[in-house]
Order: sequence, then structure tokens, then C-alpha cells
Amino acid sequence: MADAAPDAVPHGRSTQHVPNIEEVHILWITAGLSCDGDTVSITAASEPSIEDILLGAVPGLPKVHLHNAVLAYEVGDDFMKFFHSAARGEIENFLLVVEGSIPNEHLSGEGYWAAFGTDPETGEPIKTTQWIDRLAGKALGVIAAGTCATYGGVHGMKGNPTGCMGLADYLGWHFESKAGLPIINVPGCPVQPDNFMETLLYVLRQLAGLAPMIPLDEELRPKWLFGMTVHQGCDRAAYYEQADFTHEYGSRKCLVKIGCWGPVVQCNVPKRGWIAGVGGCPNVGGICIGCTMPGFPDKLMPFMDEPPGARISSTLVTPYGFLIRNLRRLTNSTLSKEPKWRHNEDERTTGYHPDKPEEAYPL
Repeated sequence: MADAAPDAVPHGRSTQHVPNIEEVHILWITAGLSCDGDTVSITAASEPSIEDILLGAVPGLPKVHLHNAVLAYEVGDDFMKFFHSAARGEIENFLLVVEGSIPNEHLSGEGYWAAFGTDPETGEPIKTTQWIDRLAGKALGVIAAGTCATYGGVHGMKGNPTGCMGLADYLGWHFESKAGLPIINVPGCPVQPDNFMETLLYVLRQLAGLAPMIPLDEELRPKWLFGMTVHQGCDRAAYYEQADFTHEYGSRKCLVKIGCWGPVVQCNVPKRGWIAGVGGCPNVGGICIGCTMPGFPDKLMPFMDEPPGARISSTLVTPYGFLIRNLRRLTNSTLSKEPKWRHNEDERTTGYHPDKPEEAYPL
């Protein structure tokens, strides 16, 4: 495991020179400790879709070749040859995408936790960590897809025997690719489809010389995607402001009393939805369990209990919410009345005479 902690990440990286790349391979390792859910997730993306990227439907991008074991047509040696070629330096321009948490092989004794393909000379499995060692330094950019790859995820929780970690923990939080890009973390369990594809699009545009250095926060997440909390984009946020909380599932009210971490979790799913703008945990009545956060899952458990901070904040907001609810009812009652007609006669007149319709509407 490499040295630095997240809080040591330097701020304000300067835009570095990235050569104008015309063709790029994406070597996607799905052999971390994972469920392949992030790969499955991106097949639902539409802004852009994976097909848009691979078929050249987005103007100005390099020609892209994707090598992902779940999505590839090739199998066996025909698939693995691209990874071996890149490790030998025969593929110069490639992005490395890692899915799944990175095991600490020093804890495995004589064995290993995860592997990908076999060594053609020895016939032995090639450990996932060995692939990262061979490829990361040669890559134009390195992207971690999903919370397992970014921060360790479920596999990194207390008590696991693998000592697994996120990619930045393994490579070091100050790691830079040969093109000068930092590690790019796109968390989510699984990653939100368009969040990942939009990040990939940005990196490809940067490699094509069409975009400045990608803006990342302290946790190496794209700022424009993870700069807001779940609460700030949640349709239920107004209920929190009014101290109107639910204590059971199936309600439209705020969910913090039944375990939602939305007020503090940085994630855009309530605004973006899940597929084609539809879905997202609080949008469909589910609590936010903080799966995009570096502390997930240990620091957010137990999931179904009210978060400690929510107990304090919901208590403090209760008298304020009571006042706001009543003021809004008062305002609403005045807005629900039609204003008086503005004319210069004392009587209310309509212009319609039911007894003498011909006077109102002469034939």
C-alpha cells in the first residue's frame, strides 16, 4: 500500500500538457473484489451511452477500443493479448479502468485473493495487483469505477480477511499517470451509469486536447458530479425544513428518522435519477446509505437506524419547522382566494343577463 492519506491530496492541480490523442484503448479490469455491477450499470448510460463512445458518435473524440471481460466478444488468449501487449509497452495510448477493491496480497501467505489471466511462461495466475503494477504507470489515465475500486467498499469493511483497499490507497493519493492525470474516482454501489460515462467523456475530451485538467475534489471525485449532497437535490428536502418526518416506509416525507444519511452524503442520484432520469434511492422511497462516501460502509452502519447527527438536527429544526408550516398555511390560505375584481362600480357585474340573453349578446 502506498503512502498518503486522502486529506493530504494537493489542491488546485494546474492544467498539464496532455498530447492530442487520436486513438485510445480502454483496458478495464473487472478482477478486483467486486460483483461486476459497475460494468453492468454503464450499459444503461445515455449521456453518453457506451455505444456513442465506441461508434464515434461524439465529435472530436479519439477512436476508442474497449476491452472489458464482461462486454467483450473475445475470450481467453484473444481477450488477454491486449493487456499483455500494454504491459510490454506495445500499446502506447490506453486508459486503465479498475473495478473492484484491491486486495492486500501480503496477507494471503502463499496464495492470492484475486487474479486475471495466466502467465504464458509459468502458467500461474496473474494477480490483480500485478496487473495494476504493470499497467498503471504506462496508462494515460487511471479511473476507479464504483465504490469498491475507489475506497474499498463492502469488501474493505472491518473484519474482512483480505485487507482490501481502494485504488488510490494502493497506488498512492499523489499518483499521476504518464499524461499527468491524477487518479479519478467515480464512486457508487454500483456507479451511476451516466456519472461514469460523463467522466470518461471528459477524460477522452482532455486527451483530444479539447478540455482542461479534470476538476476533482479532495477524494478525487469529479467536482461537478459530487459537489452537492443528496439532501440538496432531494424532492423530500422541504419536508426536512418543515420538520415533517416519516417513521415508516411508503411515505412521501423526509426519511432521516428511519436511517437516511442524505443531508451529509455527496451524491447526485436524487437529481439525476438512475436510468433515463428515473429512480434513485430517496426518489423511490429508499434511504440513502452513503455508498459514494469513503467511509462506506463501516462509518454509516447500522443502516436502518437514525443517524446520530439526524437526532440532533431534527430536534433543533422541530420548533422552526412548526413555525414555517403554520406560516406557509397562512400564506397559502390567502393565495387560494380570488382577488376582488378591479373596476369602478360598486356592484359585482358579469356582463351576462340570464333573463335577457339578447341584451348581453344581441343577435
